[in-house]
Amino acid sequence: MTRSLPENYRDILIGLGEDPDREGLLDTPTRAAKAMQYLCHGYEQSVDEIVNGALFASDSDEMIIVADIELYSLCEHHLLPFIGKAHVAYIPTGKVLGLSKIARLVDMFARRLQIQENLTRQIADAVQQVTDAAGVAVVIEARHMCMMMRGVEKQNSTMNTSVMLGAFRESSNTRQEFLQLIGRSK
Repeated sequence: MTRSLPENYRDILIGLGEDPDREGLLDTPTRAAKAMQYLCHGYEQSVDEIVNGALFASDSDEMIIVADIELYSLCEHHLLPFIGKAHVAYIPTGKVLGLSKIARLVDMFARRLQIQENLTRQIADAVQQVTDAAGVAVVIEARHMCMMMRGVEKQNSTMNTSVMLGAFRESSNTRQEFLQLIGRSK
């Protein structure tokens, strides 16, 4: 039998040397449990639920980019936040995805315990799966609290990851156009 999440947070407070019965901490185990459940609600979602049929016929075969999608995730190694933005592009082949669905896919995967490398791949694979695009590109740039608040404590470091599929991987011109449009190339 598993213990409840609030009970586990209460034990963490005790383990840290705190008194969970003091006024300021009385409701902290419950609040922390609710916060963690919210921060990890991506486990309760699926690609199909997110897309919800919002795939539309289109003659467009030019690159579509949704840039600067803010994201908030938790590092699976330290349970500390990483915060950044994703840039997602795809080249449609007869169907386009509803605009908000790209941001919702980013959120779904970000709201799971993650490492940035896997998050980038999951977003790219999901967009590819849903759209059957000629190519998909995802770049994520994020700041990791596990590196800023502990360990090496480097305040100005940013991690960048990318996944290029199809035309973005095969054509340096397509990849370059994407990188230029998101301001990552000269």
